[in-house]
Amino acid sequence: MLPKYYEYYNPVKINAGEEALETIPFELNLLSAKRPILITDKGIVGAGLLKIVLNSFADSELVVGAVFDETPTDSSLETVNQIVKIYKEQKCDSIIAVGGGSVIDTGKGVNIVVSEGTDDIRQFMGADRLKAPQKPLIVVPTTSGTGSEVTLVAVISDNKNNIKLPFTSNLLLPKVAILDTRMTLSLPAKITAATGMDALTHAIEAYTCLQKNPLSDAHAFMAIKLISENLIKTVKNGKDKKARFALANGSLMAGAAFSNSMVGAVHAIGHACGGVAHIPHGVAMSILLPHVMKFNMDVLEDLYGELLLPLAGAEVYAKTFAAQRANKAVRTIEKMRIELNQLAGLANTLSDAGVKKEQFESIAVKALDDGAMLPNPKNLTKSDVITILEEAF
Repeated sequence: MLPKYYEYYNPVKINAGEEALETIPFELNLLSAKRPILITDKGIVGAGLLKIVLNSFADSELVVGAVFDETPTDSSLETVNQIVKIYKEQKCDSIIAVGGGSVIDTGKGVNIVVSEGTDDIRQFMGADRLKAPQKPLIVVPTTSGTGSEVTLVAVISDNKNNIKLPFTSNLLLPKVAILDTRMTLSLPAKITAATGMDALTHAIEAYTCLQKNPLSDAHAFMAIKLISENLIKTVKNGKDKKARFALANGSLMAGAAFSNSMVGAVHAIGHACGGVAHIPHGVAMSILLPHVMKFNMDVLEDLYGELLLPLAGAEVYAKTFAAQRANKAVRTIEKMRIELNQLAGLANTLSDAGVKKEQFESIAVKALDDGAMLPNPKNLTKSDVITILEEAF
């Protein structure tokens, strides 16, 4: 059924395919940008990916004004301010972010500071606090998981106060996203598995949360199909270009979907697990997804049943009785997780990921205070969260 009212917005231009990187100078010219700062991390440099990006400027008159390659695993206020200083000193006019979620969030954070003319990004924390048009931002993702290249969200760590600062605004959406298979070919199997499960969780929650709509459904459904058909294949053979490209597209579509329809309890509990027990986000998503689906089953059985089709394929869907499809969908995800554990060592339980039972109380309190709980179609109490944690332990 169609909702009585919905909104959908995603103006990011997508350049995807072989030699997509070579379009960056053209896109910068269209944006009247002449001197970008390139933000990345040491892992990208070590993998030789930065060189590929820089080579895309070989036949261009444009100049990369500066390169910052020390982005930490978790984007921070200190890093953002450090890059802003370089941006201003080198008279840059645009930003290229090459990396995973932390690099992209850092690029968005730098954009807030330079565009708003502020020296304290914290005053823009929250939803729709930005006022100034942002500088041109081009994003080149090197993982297939966050979908940050098409989302309106950034999270920056305030290390002094030990909190994560969320920023949400349509103005944060990049101008261009570049999907080039060369950027993900060297991604290790375990990270491929974890980020792929993160993308799958984005898509499943986008398809089932309270703000779902026909456009987010279309993106989420196709994202689930692409990820389900190609994640195991990619983990087995990381050099499979077709599978890598399919995963990149699946991650992007999942990002576009949840950027409009939001996520739910898997993310709320996963965020809390990350904050309290420092579990990598994709690992938390993989562990928690089937357990939260089981909790939501009485409310979402019909929708989960629909998702058996992209998760398992037409033949399995046709052979499964309608009343059994939702549970079959959950079992399909559990089977995928087992295989990813065998192939790449991806943790399947919270205990394997390093969570302690004595942390459950703190995790539950933080999870209930997470904004991702609001769009979940079923309300959770603290005891509900603890029960889910126990089942996932």
